[in-house]
Amino acid sequence: AEYPAETNYLYTTYHGSEHDVEPAGGGVVVLGSGAYRIGSSIEFDWCGVSCIRTLRKLGFKATMINYNPETVSTDYDECDRLYFEELSRERVLDIYQRDSSDGVVVSVGGQIPNGLAIPLDKAGVKIMGTTAAMIDNAEDRSKFSDALDSIGVQQPAW
Repeated sequence: AEYPAETNYLYTTYHGSEHDVEPAGGGVVVLGSGAYRIGSSIEFDWCGVSCIRTLRKLGFKATMINYNPETVSTDYDECDRLYFEELSRERVLDIYQRDSSDGVVVSVGGQIPNGLAIPLDKAGVKIMGTTAAMIDNAEDRSKFSDALDSIGVQQPAW
C-alpha cells in the first residue's frame, strides 16, 4: 500500500552527486530527543512537537532533526522538513548550513540536544530560546551545585 507522501523523510549523505530536495532557504531547526529511555521520554517529544507547531503558527518554516521513528515529531506532516538523522554536532551543522537555517532550538529535546548547545554555539550556530551558557549551567552538575551553594540552597551530597 505505497502512496506518495507530501513531506518525505530526508537523509543526508556525503559525496552524493545530487540532492532529492532543494535547500530550505531559512527556517528554524528543532532538535528532537532521539531514542526514548528512562528519564527521557514522551514529554520531550511533546515539547518538540509543540515548538514546531508554535513556530509554524508564527509563520516560520520549521525543520525537525530526530531519529526515533516512534515519535510524533517524526511524523512527516508535523513539520515543513524532517531529517531522520543522528543528533550530533556534525550532522546538525551539515543541515543548518545546507538549509541556511535562521537558528536552532536545542532546549526542548532533553539531554542529547542540551549536550550539543555549547558545541553548536561555538561553531557559530544561532541558538534560539535558552542560551547555550544557561543550558550548560543547568546541565553541568558542578556548575549547578555551585550556583545553589552561592545562594544558600541546601542540596544532598553527591
